[in-house]
Amino acid sequence: MGKFKKLKVATVQKNLPLIQQLTEDGQFRVKGRIKYIKSRAEEDEKVVGDKLSKKILKEAREQQDELEDELGLKNSVPGRSTTLGASHNSESGSDDDEDSDREDRQQSYEHIIINEDDEKALEQFMCKDAPARRTLADIISEKITEKQTEIESQLSDTQSVQFTELDPRVKEMYRGVKQIMSKYRSGKVPKAFKVIPALANWEQVLYLTDPESWTAAAMYQATRIFTANLKEKMAQRFFNLVLLPRVRDDIAEYKKLNFHLYQALRKTLFKPGAFFKGIILPLCESQTCSLREATILGSVLSKNTIPVLHASAAMLKIAEMEYTGASSIFLRILIDKRYALPYRVIDALVYHFIKFQTDRRELPVLWHQCLLVFVQRYKEDISNEQKEALHELLRVHSHPKITAEIRRELQHAKCRDSETAEPPPPAM
Repeated sequence: MGKFKKLKVATVQKNLPLIQQLTEDGQFRVKGRIKYIKSRAEEDEKVVGDKLSKKILKEAREQQDELEDELGLKNSVPGRSTTLGASHNSESGSDDDEDSDREDRQQSYEHIIINEDDEKALEQFMCKDAPARRTLADIISEKITEKQTEIESQLSDTQSVQFTELDPRVKEMYRGVKQIMSKYRSGKVPKAFKVIPALANWEQVLYLTDPESWTAAAMYQATRIFTANLKEKMAQRFFNLVLLPRVRDDIAEYKKLNFHLYQALRKTLFKPGAFFKGIILPLCESQTCSLREATILGSVLSKNTIPVLHASAAMLKIAEMEYTGASSIFLRILIDKRYALPYRVIDALVYHFIKFQTDRRELPVLWHQCLLVFVQRYKEDISNEQKEALHELLRVHSHPKITAEIRRELQHAKCRDSETAEPPPPAM
């Protein structure tokens, strides 16, 4: 008799990554290739757990107290804390209280003073009957309604939203993620949330987590994850539909911006094109941007480096838009960065100012300040014809303290066409 061959039994692999578990039933489709990299922080956490860390700190405190009692140093120096970590009375305190106190301290990151007279002057340039802002929830709700009523025509804003029927288990899982994100303060983000950018219908899945209920710290973590993993076009949608409404609501409610939301705005600058197309340009187009909103977002622009091509394109678009007070703030900050701008952008900025020659409304101080900064930075890049047009503009719109300085800058300017003009032939 021959030898019996051992039958190979297929082993079922356990503990698969979450992204593979979600894609097994074919409901989810992963975009591109995903690398699973174990961070050093996760490895360190496996080595020293939370319970072990608390025991180590407790032993260290007891040893330190014994040394202080022996040497007589306890409470010997006023105003000095000699204990490690929290005191014995606060060991039972919750981490949420410490995180909330830290957040309250960090909220005072910057005190922005808003001039009420300037704010009132800008109201005449704001649109009174502006359409309501649309969020991700509004777009998904419309999409669900269209799916149920089998309407084939779709709005242009919802054409990129991919709608598919989700498994009830997946819905239940992301409703649990919603509860976590609504109470998140610090620490790890659920793995189910981290894989959302890799899904083809990520907007639909994100809608299940209810972004409007997230805490400010959760919004920062979400912005960091989506900025790093989404392409520029999709990141633009996240900035415009999720982050921007939250930032505007926070400013309107508290008259300042939460520290975590401010850091989220800074994180969006890792994709500058999506930042301008998803936040700055829609804010200017809405014609409802308040002076406070423009000042806070302008500080994000002024404190971070922006590539010259993205800045030039943004200045060109803002200069061609209908004027609002926010336009002067954003243009002044970008002009003050002293980029080597193309002549097309400089010509657009000159026309942006010259078109106010027929506008008889009283212009705010921000407009005069923006014109002054432009003349100071690019007076040698304008033509003689544009220089004369700006002189004519100053006869129509003037400011008692700023206009004289603008005239002085223009008088001493050496225009770009005078540099290229051929010198006259020497006299014979």
